[in-house]
Amino acid sequence: MSETIDCVVVGAGVIGLAIAARLARAGQEVILLESAEAIGTGISSRNSEVIHAGLYYKPGSLKARLCVTGKDRLYAFCAAHGVAHQRIGKLIVATGPSEIAELEAIARKAEANGVHDLEWMEPDAVRRLEPEIACVAALHSPSTGIVDAHGLMLALQGEAEAAGAMIALHAPAEAGTIEDRGFRLQVGGAQPMELRCRRLVNAAGLGAQSLARALGGLDPALVPPLHYCKGNYFSLAGKTPFRHLVYPAPDDAWLGVHLTLDLAGRARFGPDVEWIERPDYTVDPNRAGAFYESVRRYWPRLPDDALLPAYCGVRPKLVPAGIPSPDWMIQGRSVHGVPGLVNLFGIESPGLTSSLAIAEEATRLLD
Repeated sequence: MSETIDCVVVGAGVIGLAIAARLARAGQEVILLESAEAIGTGISSRNSEVIHAGLYYKPGSLKARLCVTGKDRLYAFCAAHGVAHQRIGKLIVATGPSEIAELEAIARKAEANGVHDLEWMEPDAVRRLEPEIACVAALHSPSTGIVDAHGLMLALQGEAEAAGAMIALHAPAEAGTIEDRGFRLQVGGAQPMELRCRRLVNAAGLGAQSLARALGGLDPALVPPLHYCKGNYFSLAGKTPFRHLVYPAPDDAWLGVHLTLDLAGRARFGPDVEWIERPDYTVDPNRAGAFYESVRRYWPRLPDDALLPAYCGVRPKLVPAGIPSPDWMIQGRSVHGVPGLVNLFGIESPGLTSSLAIAEEATRLLD
């Protein structure tokens, strides 16, 4: 069986759903291909569900620009579509004098990125907000929030389908060929088919590199390497004493073992960093010891036996351990020379926050 349509988007995570919805609203005929049995079963459903303010990222980078824009887009979308969310606020804490310089650097980056609502707090002010926190200084980010990631993806799915997009599950894009006027894709699953399209968006997350390498006619030198970085989460047994998110001063690889709250007020901690050879979604209970050590730097009264294994996610890193994380790669024609093709590589945090802005960027590159 062979079909020809305007646009194919590969990957029904939050990024692919946002792109499909935007293209469909613009009047394009869109099919969204997803290899799994449901939308959003990969990276999009295995994160902290935090709406980031745009504090940490290099000024001028895609991460900085699209996070700050995407945050505003996301809050507006959630309000308009009834997606559960809360502008809960976040504390980034320095637990010793050596970390104060890191907070100062974050404040400078935030200002350069257009985030002007950060507040510097001394320990007494922090204790008034969160009495359990031990620190020598903190930054308060009132525009940081939390969101129901699955509810967001369902809303994007509804918007895409209402505009005429079709979502095909159990439909992996296995290979393809660049042709004169578009693309020919080989789609697997229970009913394999050949699908022709004029425009192609590769938003396949952990599978983005393998799809790009299987696309005949694309220079393989333009496909970056993929490294798997696992992040484990532990939940807090019992009631939490916290009302804000709490993050330690970060290092480059990730934002530290932080404390987040879900929309029901339950607390969880993570992610940590575990470099792995292939995706693995089991949480080793033995990793709890390192969590206790990390969390007690800012919450000394964390009780013994209070952490329970919760879940984990895998980040699509473009560089291995020990190398500073680069910017996202969103490649359009100016990079690879192929009209109608956009590849998205290494879309990790703050990808959820930036999803609607990433959709704008991807569709701009298609045009």
